[in-house]
Amino acid sequence: MDLLSNKWIVNLLVSWFFIGVGCNSVEKKIYVHLNYTIPCVRLLNATHQIGCQSSLSGNVGVLHVLESEENVDWVLGTGANPPYLVILESALFTRSIMMKLKNGSGRVAGVAVIMPNTNPLEGFSPHTSCPNENTEVSYYVLLLQCYMDHNRGVNGSIPQYPLCAMQLYSHMSAVTDTATCMRRNELNLSLSPEMICDPLGDYNVWASTKPLNTTAKGHKTGESVVVAAARLDSRSFFFDVAPGAESGVSGFVSLLAAASALKTVIQEAPPSRTIFYTFFQGETFDYIGSSRMVYDMENEQFAVDLDNVHSVLEIGQVGLRADSKLWLHSDPVSRKNNSVNDEVKKLVANLHSAAVNLSVSVDEPNVSQPLPPSSFQRFLRARPIPGLVLEDHKSSFTNRFYESMYDNADHLNMSYPANLTQEEQLEFVTETAKALTEVATLVARALYIQAGGAEAQLRNINADPEIVTRMLYGFLVRTNNTWFQQLVPSDLMSHLADRPTNFYVGVAQQSSEPTLLVQYLLANMTGSYFNISQGNCKNQRENEKDEESKHMYSYMWVQGAAPPNSTERQGFCVRSTVRLSKALSPAFDLKEYTSKDYSTWTESRWKVIKGRIFLVASPDLEMMTLGVGIGVLMASLLLTYVMSSKADILFSSGREPANATY
Repeated sequence: MDLLSNKWIVNLLVSWFFIGVGCNSVEKKIYVHLNYTIPCVRLLNATHQIGCQSSLSGNVGVLHVLESEENVDWVLGTGANPPYLVILESALFTRSIMMKLKNGSGRVAGVAVIMPNTNPLEGFSPHTSCPNENTEVSYYVLLLQCYMDHNRGVNGSIPQYPLCAMQLYSHMSAVTDTATCMRRNELNLSLSPEMICDPLGDYNVWASTKPLNTTAKGHKTGESVVVAAARLDSRSFFFDVAPGAESGVSGFVSLLAAASALKTVIQEAPPSRTIFYTFFQGETFDYIGSSRMVYDMENEQFAVDLDNVHSVLEIGQVGLRADSKLWLHSDPVSRKNNSVNDEVKKLVANLHSAAVNLSVSVDEPNVSQPLPPSSFQRFLRARPIPGLVLEDHKSSFTNRFYESMYDNADHLNMSYPANLTQEEQLEFVTETAKALTEVATLVARALYIQAGGAEAQLRNINADPEIVTRMLYGFLVRTNNTWFQQLVPSDLMSHLADRPTNFYVGVAQQSSEPTLLVQYLLANMTGSYFNISQGNCKNQRENEKDEESKHMYSYMWVQGAAPPNSTERQGFCVRSTVRLSKALSPAFDLKEYTSKDYSTWTESRWKVIKGRIFLVASPDLEMMTLGVGIGVLMASLLLTYVMSSKADILFSSGREPANATY
């Protein structure tokens, strides 16, 4: 290869390099990427699919900001530049408008909803009337500016090209139902199989006031447990925004605070029965967590069985009570059994006794009224068990934003004085925290009496409002706070963020952020600090020869607080009875993907989810550009052919004779 050829190769490589750089620069000039977009994803069960998806290459449409419901007709009928990608403010994100847009044939490419800063005055919930029956503001400004500059006609005129358009990528792999997607999962025979969908699931968190041998599964002779239950998860139309303030947080925060309030009195005057704190995951999707625990109890795969269960007290939605009253819901069917009815009456009486001298009162609705949606129903499907569900509503929900993105801190009326620092907000005891502290005290006292404790001890059982307000702040305002940081291990720090917790259950592959946080909070509130090395703590033992403690206790090393004027934290070991148990529907172990007894919810997989805006030219200009491009291509091919055929003339160079001498 001669020097001239080498020069051509170098020039070609340099040209390719600059073309690559130029393409990257051009791409950035054409598109504005929306980095914080939260999709509506596809979920499937035994019979249906719900949710959203785009085409494989993404859906493209001209931006149109919907200004009123009447404006929908323009989008669906007379708009001159379909398809449209409709921008909805939260006030217009209603069922009637969404159904009109959904049925708008090919004139609607997609919908983008702007997340509001404040909740709507009227209620909103994507759920049915009987649940479980059988983008940031800066982006909105950008989208609105693009729409106003390019897409809004003046005085009713048709806007002129170029128009502002948007492309949404949200292609889902799964279709039809869970049975179909699981079958395709199992038929994937390639060396690197691509899964189509995953079962929804996580882990339940539980602890007992008396250590139980978790290695020996099944019935515990002589053991009687009072189950104190709450749900952890929530959901909304958009899977990554599920604050669940009233639907979930109010209940499990009250139970956590009750467990903390009971710690000392149980050590000093232990009741005859064991209190079994249980936090269920996946209850939003046909009671995944509770059905799994009951299934394991029935099949001797759990620390206790159903014969050990004395009664159940479930704490549901308790953050919006009217007239400082909570309602005690029971099951009218199981109460036809005389022994069950007698125990339910005792539990009701215990709650009335627990409410003495508190600002909260309790009452029963009509005895014939069925139970509201609750985990307790899964226990009742197995056998008649005495129990109550504590709620802030008598019949219909008082939660106007049930399982929506508006069920947040504002919905619970959490407010802080102006000019408080983040640390001051963490410590500020809100009115909401005070109200839930009363609920927690009520629950703690009632559980103690129900477990056989002496009523004389009730005055010593009081929930701590500072603990309640810290938990509310951590779960509903900012998980990345100094209190949470002290109570978790260093490897969990990456899960803490300057935002509220997302309580969507996710898929059954790893513990979610809420599960991990509740696990460590419960351990710190009910356990004890143990003076052992970090190595022994992480190896679940009290010393190198200890082989028994791990069957009765769990050991967790947390990073603790940093002393004043120091950045190095002083970690310590917490010994507790806190455990995790699987919250995966039995349907997936049994491979009964069309089961009517267990949850069959799955989540579709996807490759990429993103959105971007750009200016789109008129069809005439696009065709002209295409024609010019084809012409340039043909001319280039012709020129290349001519140069190739005349190369010996064009690129010849004089050579000296081989026998030339100097």
